[in-house]
Amino acid sequence: MGTDAPSRTPAPHRLPAPRRSTPMYRAVPRRRQALFLLFLLAGISMSSWVTRTPEIRDRLGVSTAQMGLVLFGLSLGSMLGIVSSGRLVSRYGTRPVIAGGTVLLLIGTATICAGSAAASVPVVTAGLCAFGAGMGTSDVAVNVDGTDVERISGTTTLPALHGCFSLGTVLGAGTGMAATAAGVPAHWHLAGITLLAAGLFLYAMRAVPAGTGRITPGGAGRGDDGGPHPAVWKDGKLLLIGAIVLAMALAEGSANDWLPLLMVDGHGVDATTGSLVYAGFAAAMTLGRFTGAFFLDRFGRTAVVRASATVGALGLLVVIVSDSAVLAGAAVLLWGLGASLGFPLALTAAGESGPGPTARVGLVATIGYLAFLVGPPGLGFLGDHIGLRAAMFVVLVCVACAAFAAPAVEPRPRAAGMAPVAGGGRPAPAPRSRADG
Repeated sequence: MGTDAPSRTPAPHRLPAPRRSTPMYRAVPRRRQALFLLFLLAGISMSSWVTRTPEIRDRLGVSTAQMGLVLFGLSLGSMLGIVSSGRLVSRYGTRPVIAGGTVLLLIGTATICAGSAAASVPVVTAGLCAFGAGMGTSDVAVNVDGTDVERISGTTTLPALHGCFSLGTVLGAGTGMAATAAGVPAHWHLAGITLLAAGLFLYAMRAVPAGTGRITPGGAGRGDDGGPHPAVWKDGKLLLIGAIVLAMALAEGSANDWLPLLMVDGHGVDATTGSLVYAGFAAAMTLGRFTGAFFLDRFGRTAVVRASATVGALGLLVVIVSDSAVLAGAAVLLWGLGASLGFPLALTAAGESGPGPTARVGLVATIGYLAFLVGPPGLGFLGDHIGLRAAMFVVLVCVACAAFAAPAVEPRPRAAGMAPVAGGGRPAPAPRSRADG
């Protein structure tokens, strides 16, 4: 971003921000806080499950390949949720989709508790499917709501929102590590997390407005642009952005699914240390996302995405080839830093790439969730034959390719009458005097 760029400008696809005196603008801080809590809730729930995977695998008595099939329930549920979410948001708006998805996530967590207590593979698999469906359904809706907050406030929001997810994974991983060290059974630990998440959900939903993202029969809904919605899958630039999301989601998802087991089985550490390493990964993700705006303002999206992919690939390489558990554990921090910004920046770039931001964000998020669908069982089956360390070469190659695709997030050249956008985004129309955009 140039030195003359203002620090608060609307993103290019968004309509001019409302005046600060309007009720819509005044409600933004409370609404942003609610979205922060929803992202935090998802992160805590996800990492709490992840840190207990070694114990749950042993309790179920399954192999690495069989655990991959159990994780397929999470992937399948996520894909079903993400595929349907865009249409649901267009029809009903973000609020009911966020609410329904989060309730399904809570039901899934409770079902995993029951399956772990009963040592039942089918029940745990069903719980993971419900968990994934709930997270996938709410994912697009929360991101669409986040882009609407960006439109209203004129500030970059998505990286910090995803940073709250990562912060949640840190908190969840720390709790899981403590519970593992103390010998607390996984089902009691996850039951407590379910109650905590339910409380956060009930508090946050009060500030999420109705109508965002809904497309009315006679035109566009709040948060959309009112223009024609072309077949977005024909947009080559958007597909390249999707490829970046695919790679970076695979880098993040493979750690979420396999990192504790990778450290236990691949580097010979105990389960508590494996959880500690995962907590370090989550902390690095959190740091990268909360500091991302600083680097975006100075270097732009393309440079940040390329640097992120390079750092992530380097960290993965060391984890794979090093026989030192200490060095591998340190390299996990690079892995986490590298994977931190690709997903939120690509979602922002997708929403700004043309008309119909809801459809564009939905398509790119769907492509990203392919990583969660194919990754866990694929890496599990491959790891059963060649080991998890060697299987991670697949993730390494994908992340390296993302570095070459980074120019796809580059904003278009500035046109006359357009204002520069913070963070290296595409230029936005100069703000008008209309209060509601």
